[in-house]
Amino acid sequence: MHTSEFTDISYQLASDGIVTVSMNTPRRKNAISGLTALELRWAARHFQEDEGALAMILTGAPDPDSDPSRQAFSSGGYFVPGVYDDVPEAIMAQIDQTDIAMKATVLQFLQCDKPVLAAINGLAIGGGITLPLAVADQVYLSEHAWARLPFASLGISAELGSTFLLPRLLGMQKAKQLLFYPDTLGAQQLLDLGLANAVLPHDELLAYTRDRALQLVPPRGAGASIRAMKRIVHAQQIEQITRALDLENEALNQLMQSEDFVEGLMARVEKREPVFKGR
Repeated sequence: MHTSEFTDISYQLASDGIVTVSMNTPRRKNAISGLTALELRWAARHFQEDEGALAMILTGAPDPDSDPSRQAFSSGGYFVPGVYDDVPEAIMAQIDQTDIAMKATVLQFLQCDKPVLAAINGLAIGGGITLPLAVADQVYLSEHAWARLPFASLGISAELGSTFLLPRLLGMQKAKQLLFYPDTLGAQQLLDLGLANAVLPHDELLAYTRDRALQLVPPRGAGASIRAMKRIVHAQQIEQITRALDLENEALNQLMQSEDFVEGLMARVEKREPVFKGR
């Protein structure tokens, strides 16, 4: 599939070599379906193979009907029935619906040695925050950004390698706190935890991220040096992250068949507290 055919994301290559990949379903708050994951994987592969593409910015398409304080980077997994009704059979054949942890997408990004920077322009729930943590080399936040890891409130497990990455970033106890208790984390809290690199005024986020990207590529940045260091860092983690993704998929495929997952979804829809049975 050519990048111009993407539907869930957009892929724009500028003359300076900076690629902007936007989660492009703002009406559903840029929620991530299997098709979104597939297109992100294709985008990462195309980015790595294109000699004219030097660095990537990953962000969320804004909803034109929402004010800046209510924008979304991504609201996480999209489990709505009928989401694949209009997807061509040839594309559906490439979507592995058992890869709920997005293993293929994460590994494709981890095999990319070019810089990837995330510009989180609003809410980032579930996969909306674990995606940039897994695939981005630097994470920048709008002042309006906030995150939540809602997995326990849905009766499921975390994904995108976050069960490996969060303990490394935060330590075991703090990581478990974030995974077990689905509290809302504001932009400054995310920065203080070390899960982001900077918080910016909303209107300056993309310009700042672009400038930081340009510092990593020629002529301002030593591109070969940056790529070599990224390869070395990733080579030391890839086996463990792969193992985590496999374990996450095993847990998710089991838990998403449970009564608790159905209850978690219904409680979210009905805006009430879930009542779990532990099965």
